[in-house]
Formats: sequence, C-alpha cells, structure tokens
Amino acid sequence: MHVSRTRLAAAAATVLTAATGSLATDPGSAWFRRLRLPPWYPPPATFGVVWTALYAAIAWAGGEVLARPGPRRAAFACAGAVNLALNAGWPPLFFRARRPWVAAAECAVLTVSTVDLVRRAAPVSTPAAAALAPYAAWTAFATALSAEIARRNG
Repeated sequence: MHVSRTRLAAAAATVLTAATGSLATDPGSAWFRRLRLPPWYPPPATFGVVWTALYAAIAWAGGEVLARPGPRRAAFACAGAVNLALNAGWPPLFFRARRPWVAAAECAVLTVSTVDLVRRAAPVSTPAAAALAPYAAWTAFATALSAEIARRNG
C-alpha cells in the first residue's frame, strides 16, 4: 500500500496539533476544579474519546483532499493550517492563560474555520467533507460550552 507524502504530512500536522493541545490541557488543575461547570458538561472521558476520533477524521480528510490535484488544493491547505493552529490554540488560552472568554471567542473562530473546511472539502471529496462534519459540530458545541463556562465564572 502506497501512502503519499501529502497524506503523511496531513497526518503529521494533525498529530502535532493533538500533541500540542494535549500538553496544554490540564483538567486536573486546582483552577479548573474550582470552575462552576454547566450541568450539561460531558463526563471527562468523553473528551479523549471524541478528540481521538475527530483527529483521525481530520487527518484522513485532510490527506484525502490534499492528495487530489486541482486548483482548490492550495486554498484548502492554507485553510487547514489556520484551522489546526486555532485548534492547538484553545487549550493554552483556556487552561494555561486561564482566560475563558478569550478561549470562547477563539473557539467561535475555530468553529467558523471548521465549517469553512467542510465547505472547501465538499467539491473535492464528499467523503472528506462528511468526515469533517462531526468536527464542525463538536467545535460548535465546544464554543457553547466554553462560553457558558466563561459566563458562569465571570
């Protein structure tokens, strides 16, 4: 089975994003444990399960779109790089800087970016766009959750 450099690069960028975000995430911190969380906050194990699946989908979809020739490839690559940077940026804003409102605003931008990735993927690969759709839904949920945590905690 031949795996192109493009697909490997998409996977590597996604793994780097996941690792960066993971290193900045600290739900065991005293600060986080003191936060007032909404009753609809998911069980903690949910985050690892969901993000693992989403990162797998992001890596596959990115590789699928980028491996196809055409004029949309460069625009998708740029949009994907911005999206991954936004993705990696949320945990440091929330957990390290302890700025829930800033993190919520950044997450809203991430959601818009993710919806844009789905839009850009659709004309190139319907399966890739479908694989990215849950990521868009999750980032929308994460935006609502981040904003509610910020609201509850001033």
